[in-house]
Amino acid sequence: MASKDDTQAKAPPETRNVVQFLRSSKSGMKIRVGALNGKRVDYFKGKSAVKALLSPAYAKVKNVPKVTTEVEAEALLQSSIQYAFYLRVDRGAPTGSSISPRHVTVVPQQQFAQDAYFVWLYEGSQWTTYAGGLLMVALMLAAVMFPLWPPVMRLGVWYLSIAMLGLLGAFFGLAIIRLIFYIITVVIASPGIWIFPQLFADVGVIESFVPLWEWDVPKKKAGKKKKAKAPAGANPEEQLANNGGAFIEEVGDESPEQSRPGSRSARVEEVPDVDS
Repeated sequence: MASKDDTQAKAPPETRNVVQFLRSSKSGMKIRVGALNGKRVDYFKGKSAVKALLSPAYAKVKNVPKVTTEVEAEALLQSSIQYAFYLRVDRGAPTGSSISPRHVTVVPQQQFAQDAYFVWLYEGSQWTTYAGGLLMVALMLAAVMFPLWPPVMRLGVWYLSIAMLGLLGAFFGLAIIRLIFYIITVVIASPGIWIFPQLFADVGVIESFVPLWEWDVPKKKAGKKKKAKAPAGANPEEQLANNGGAFIEEVGDESPEQSRPGSRSARVEEVPDVDS
């Protein structure tokens, strides 16, 4: 019986490229953690894989089959199951509490479906893991063998550590000084002044110290834009265009029974369309 690695080695290069994309962070797939035969494994939902194959990130991958519809994506994912990169599973109860990983079991019917779950049997590229492990071993050996270093290297490390501690102390000292200065200016020159106001902002190193100082004025919120109104002195033709065939005209009230002379009322007059 062929092993998992032997089955995966038989996969065409295009299929392997598709699987590597799905397994990488570029796909944006939601990865869940489950327990298969007492071992922690990663699994995903079929709908998430289909969405990844239809994303713009997949369109940029070279040497992969073109996918434009969900039907094509499902067919491609179905054809990849035979190489044992992933297998369909059923989810069971949690291994412990409600937030613990769920038990997953491989099902005999390996048919792709968007509402089904699939466990990863492919670990992906491991060169970053190997490189990180080698780097950790090298750093540990270097630290253990520090007494055997040449005097010049040990002196250089000492100077470097002192410089880093001094830089860190200067940063904290500047933060304390600017806070004290702000408290003083709040009392004598309200609303207060911040020196180096961009010190803790998400900007570059140089931009953190520009400008030198700034008043502590709260930023105004953008108000709602007012609706444009027709100018008061617009002629009837302009009012007709603005109001869709009707405008309001103010006329003097000529009735002598009004208690206040010169009062004005408004009436709505329909004006025929000029183009008709």
